[in-house]
Order: sequence, then C-alpha cells, then structure tokens
Amino acid sequence: MPLQAKLRAMNRLTPRNQSEHRSRTEMTQICVISVRTATFGAVPSDTQLIFADHVGRFYARQYGFPPMAGRLLGYLFVCDPPQQTIDELGEALLASRSAVTGAVKLLEGYRMARRTRVAGERVDRVSLDPASQQPQNFDSALHREHAALFREGLALLADAPPERRAPLEEMIALAEFLSERLPELRDEWHTRRDELRARRTSTVDREGDVHHD
Repeated sequence: MPLQAKLRAMNRLTPRNQSEHRSRTEMTQICVISVRTATFGAVPSDTQLIFADHVGRFYARQYGFPPMAGRLLGYLFVCDPPQQTIDELGEALLASRSAVTGAVKLLEGYRMARRTRVAGERVDRVSLDPASQQPQNFDSALHREHAALFREGLALLADAPPERRAPLEEMIALAEFLSERLPELRDEWHTRRDELRARRTSTVDREGDVHHD
C-alpha cells in the first residue's frame, strides 16, 4: 500500500483503534527483536563494534592482519557471552560466514582464538584462547639463535667498511640484549600477573560475601 494511502487509513481510525494499532505494531517490533536475540544472541552495542574496529585497524597497521581478523579479535574481547558461534559472529560483525571462518583460522594459528563445543551441541563456539594472555617471544633461546644467525652474516663482511657492518652488528647486540633481559622481564611479569589475579579473586570473594549477607 502506498504511504499516502496508509496515512489516510490511519486517519480514519478511531482513537481506540489507533491505540490498538500502535500496540500491535509495538508488539510486532518486540517479537522481531526477541526472535533475533534468541537466534543470534545479544545484539552488540555500538561501543563494542567501535572498539572492534579500532582493534582491527591497529592489528592491520602494526602486524599486517586482515581487517576482519583484527575486528574479530577485538569483538571477542568484549562480546557477551564470551563464546560465540560462527553465525553469531557474522551477524554481529556484518560479515559472511566464510570471512569469519577465515579470520578464526588465522587467529587460531596465532593462538589468539580457539573453538570449543559443549556436549550436546552441534556447532563450535569461538572464544579467546587463554594462551593469548601469556607473554609471547620471551624465549631467550630464540634470540640467541638470531644472534648466531646474524654473526654468520657478519663474517661475510669481515673486510667491509664499518658502515656496511653496522646494521648486522646492531642486530647482534639487540638479540644478545634481549636474550639476557627477557627472562628477567618474564619473571617480573609473572609476579605482577599473580598479584593481579590475587586482587581479582579477593574482589570476587568480597562481592560474594556481600550478596550472602
């Protein structure tokens, strides 16, 4: 029905009929929202999606991630519930199933996301991988290997002028520095992480005591 015809029809309704019509319309809208929420989970807020976009841009700029992978990672940090199906993620991020699946596979390769399945369900749920919260590249052996590799290259420049040798010399010095300092930083981080977890546990316990009272 054309818009003008609809308006004329509305004008012919009595106040009571107009009220009933509005009530039916509002109820229809509520039902649509309820069905959508039941099917795809909680509807993401604008602030959640903006945060996901910010993470996507950062990881694309700094690490060369495809934008979809970065957006997915950002959304997994703040989505509710924290476990989402592929369809729910696609609905939230307005992305195709294939795009979301590809992003999940990439994040799995970096141990940033994982798929799990609850007993009785037929679909996987995607969430952050707990391993992503652990420090990466803190293995001093890796940097010692880098130093040895760069020294091999430096040997090829034994007769080269200092400015030609400088880049490899600095890379060797950096690798040796990291191999010495990273174990100390890792230990410091573990101490700080344990303190953070202890404070979190204490806060949860206090909140539980308040609820019981």
